[in-house]
Amino acid sequence: MGAPLIGERSTPIIAELAADPSVLLPFILIGFAAQLVDGALGMAYGTISSTLLVGMGVPPAVASAGVHTAETFTTGISAVSHVAHRNVDWKLFARIVVPGVIGGVLGAYVLSNIHAEAARPFVLAYLMALGLYIFWRGWTHTHVLKRPRIVAPIGLVGGFLDAAGGGGWGPIVTSNLMVQGSAPRTTIGTVNTAEFFLTLTISATFLLTLGWEAFSVAIIGLLIGGVAAAPLGAIVAKRVEADKLLVLVGAVLIVTSGWGLWRLLA
Repeated sequence: MGAPLIGERSTPIIAELAADPSVLLPFILIGFAAQLVDGALGMAYGTISSTLLVGMGVPPAVASAGVHTAETFTTGISAVSHVAHRNVDWKLFARIVVPGVIGGVLGAYVLSNIHAEAARPFVLAYLMALGLYIFWRGWTHTHVLKRPRIVAPIGLVGGFLDAAGGGGWGPIVTSNLMVQGSAPRTTIGTVNTAEFFLTLTISATFLLTLGWEAFSVAIIGLLIGGVAAAPLGAIVAKRVEADKLLVLVGAVLIVTSGWGLWRLLA
């Protein structure tokens, strides 16, 4: 028996789990791995989870809505962990959270009503270029710390693309802030903390436009795995050296963006 997809409502969720609890396992593992990467590097939970679900045939709007529903809980725990480990720059947080929420609402509305895939190849190519640049700066130890100047527009675009594309807040916001010289540890912690408010808003918007269609066995699995991994990412971000974080962030951007481009062009 295959794992039920998001949006399949032929049987109640409890009955599905009672019949075969093992259907949760692959989604738990995916949620754990995706959140561990996201919490440590400030990106990839939505990208990894949404890519898998869409690849299984889930409609993009439903996949994005379901992933954001699970991510509301995982980012909440991740935010608390980053705050506890003092990984948050509160001045930067104040500048980015409101534009991010506004962009998220707009993106959720657009995805729920029209197709917004035309710009996806250009966004992926842009992220791959950023990934190569960040990787190079970390590898060559040339990252000069300074406070980023362009913040609100990045938050707006990141929030929009996160909702419209099922993932994008971390890659867009974390990478662009780092390119401007923001410290890797506090950038990751701040972006993760702001993401809780973003996902909460996006989930509420999807709920109003799509109803409870996105809540399924798959999302329960992602939620369990993500919640288990959420406290660990902040510890990794705090203990790993800045240059190594840059190399890891660049590598994740290159791999995820390259994979997305290959799927679109193949």
